[in-house]
Amino acid sequence: MADRAESFDYIIAGAGSAGCVLANRLSADPRNRVLLLEGGAKDNWIWFHVPVGYLFAIGNPRSDWMFKTAAEPGLNGRALSYPRGKVLGGSSAINAMIYMRGQAADYDHWRQLGLPGWGWDDVLPVFKRVEDHVEGPSEFHGAGGEWRVEHPRIRWEILDHVRDAAEAAGVPKIPDFNTGDNTGSSYFQVNQKNGRRWSAARGFLKPALKRSNLEVETGVTVERVNVADGRAVSVTYRKGGETITAAARGEVVLSAGAVGSPLILERSGIGDGERLRTHGIQPIHHLPGVGENLQDHLQIRPIYKVQGIKTLNTEYWNLISRAMMGVNYLFRRRGPLTMAPSQVGAFVKSSPEYETANLEFHFQPLSLDDWGHGLHRFSAFTASVCNLRPTSRGSIHMSGPKAEDGPDIRPNYLSTEADRRVAVDSLKWARRIVSQAPLAPYRPEEYKPGAHVSSDADMLVAAGDLGTTIFHPVGTAKMGTDDDRMAVLDARLRVRGIDGLRVIDASAMPSITSGNTNSPTIMIADKGAEMMLQGAKAR
Repeated sequence: MADRAESFDYIIAGAGSAGCVLANRLSADPRNRVLLLEGGAKDNWIWFHVPVGYLFAIGNPRSDWMFKTAAEPGLNGRALSYPRGKVLGGSSAINAMIYMRGQAADYDHWRQLGLPGWGWDDVLPVFKRVEDHVEGPSEFHGAGGEWRVEHPRIRWEILDHVRDAAEAAGVPKIPDFNTGDNTGSSYFQVNQKNGRRWSAARGFLKPALKRSNLEVETGVTVERVNVADGRAVSVTYRKGGETITAAARGEVVLSAGAVGSPLILERSGIGDGERLRTHGIQPIHHLPGVGENLQDHLQIRPIYKVQGIKTLNTEYWNLISRAMMGVNYLFRRRGPLTMAPSQVGAFVKSSPEYETANLEFHFQPLSLDDWGHGLHRFSAFTASVCNLRPTSRGSIHMSGPKAEDGPDIRPNYLSTEADRRVAVDSLKWARRIVSQAPLAPYRPEEYKPGAHVSSDADMLVAAGDLGTTIFHPVGTAKMGTDDDRMAVLDARLRVRGIDGLRVIDASAMPSITSGNTNSPTIMIADKGAEMMLQGAKAR
């Protein structure tokens, strides 16, 4: 084992969406020495930058950690692939690129849980200051920040008709999902710039790499945080067969995501004491909430065959059309190669009992059996729908004491009656939209789960067969108040009971936001960096 000769003011474990933001903000002051540790490699592969590259990156060990869940009872015993980005920029380098904040009520709920500074009025200015919106500054959007937001550079006629059908079913058309109330249908805004993916690495990290006070190490495995006298003092990691310990003068920040951060805490002896002892780890601080409170958006993917209209399926399998896609992208940065997997969204209430929309549709002009597999050869669209505020809670824990043992991921999908009811209602909503007159000329035929699935009991079985993650795990090191024994962090993202240690990533969310979670994670990171710098000034 080697000790690094120099020490750092800040050590950041994980260079995903949150870590890239933290590295940028903490290194802005040249007096701060910052070390950023990333398990993946540099983002020097073309498919990290061409938007449609998610088709090649998800399920590829070059770019995906290739995690899997345990067998899920609620999914009829299936185990799911659980993609996470393995590269600078993390999952923002392989995700759907959808810019979504969620609903004002999500953040007001955090404040009502006793977390000051996390209400909608508190976080909206943070969203705006990191944003560089293509339309410039406005009441709800910012310009000049690092997080580029643009409109999609391709439209599909089939999706325009889907929006018309949704409107006929009572879903209003709206221009923007990011005003605090996302009820309605619209085209998603995307994190792209001029037809290229805009990851957190491109937006936040690369402008900071020229700073001499920021050091980035890729291809490392963070083993543990070392604690002395109740304070995080160093981080031990492996690189190229060597074990290295780097000292932290200021703070250590875990930003390895909802999967990685709780595992590092547990390997460091921070977590449920009994669980740690079963893996041969001596507890140094009992925090039973570590790895608990996992929440994720389970997507159910009904597929509808259509006739007489183009979809990506048929365009992709036509060699001439595929060649033209490449030409269009090469010379104009437009066309299907700029596509996010979903272009049109719709937010609705599964039933009147909900105060705000609790379902999100991702309409896609394509169909496949699973991400990482090829497109179907028939013309079709997918009406993927997810429960935005699941009541099921799962967990992510280490499966053994070593980093290579990997995570034990148990989302516990559809484990509550409320979630099972919403799953059935979401399939009914998909059928309601597809049955409207604007889609009738294209003779939609339900391929999955199939029109023969009609009873609520059969629909629930179908939901278990079709359900899969939409890649939004959060909450495994949640913020909470002093009287919440399962809280891992306080409202300033500090690990309870350990000085000089924070978790700043999607793990910190006490409850999941009502939409895609990448941009809320970036907001948390920017706000967290501000808190750290304020704390440093106060010392």
